[in-house]
Amino acid sequence: MVRHLPIISLLLCAVSARAELRENIEFAKNGGVSLTLDANVPDGPGPFPTAIIVHGGGWVNGDKQTFIKPLLPVLTKAGYAWFTINYRLAPGVHFPAQIDDVEAAIVWVKKHAKEYKADPRRIALIGESAGGQMVSLAGAKFTKATRVKAVVSLYGPHDLLARSRKEGFTGENVMKYLDVTREITPEAEKKLRAASPITYVKKDMPPYLLIHGTKDEKVPFELSVAMCAKMKEADASCELFTVENGIHGMGGWEKNPAQQAYKEKMVEWLKNTLSK
Repeated sequence: MVRHLPIISLLLCAVSARAELRENIEFAKNGGVSLTLDANVPDGPGPFPTAIIVHGGGWVNGDKQTFIKPLLPVLTKAGYAWFTINYRLAPGVHFPAQIDDVEAAIVWVKKHAKEYKADPRRIALIGESAGGQMVSLAGAKFTKATRVKAVVSLYGPHDLLARSRKEGFTGENVMKYLDVTREITPEAEKKLRAASPITYVKKDMPPYLLIHGTKDEKVPFELSVAMCAKMKEADASCELFTVENGIHGMGGWEKNPAQQAYKEKMVEWLKNTLSK
């Protein structure tokens, strides 16, 4: 059921008073759970470049309006049709259920693109933190139905196995996400590898923009360095944008004007990538 709400948040209203925000639209019912999204429909005939946004929260927290808010006015101002989605959280469900939900959103957006002035040929996946892992995985493991034009991952953990090995154990959120033990057993290694986007790097994957802070205390900056390096080795397109001294999360970057350049970079990169 679609509800069209006339009230637009002050943040988005300040950017584009004529854009229409449609909220709580069901895009799938997976495992008996109703999954919903919010959609920004730009003013004008379209079709417009399109973004599907996936929130973080360690796979166990958050929703379609959590953590990703700094991105919304940026994409609205740039004239994007965007969709920010909910997905099933751990430990209620485990991997790969969350990826299934992201893929369901891609299929739904393509099918309903005309209704929202979206361009199904110019879709970018954008995710932050756990959402960055999810969009990177969905982008790399694409099918004909789920292929997108670009992927933007902000401080996503692209190699869960390498991170666990470095720490010497599996973190609590990853344990809940993958249904594994704290000890890195052979079974855990298999699941950690399967959930790591770096495992699926190949030449024909879509172009990636990785955005990461050098002082990230939760997801090591080196994971994005390694992901980009492996993509380049495979002749895939990847660019890493560094946020100097950036901690984990855009919320921290919002407090420092020197760490705002990622927004302009993201819009510029998307414009160039989606136009090819």
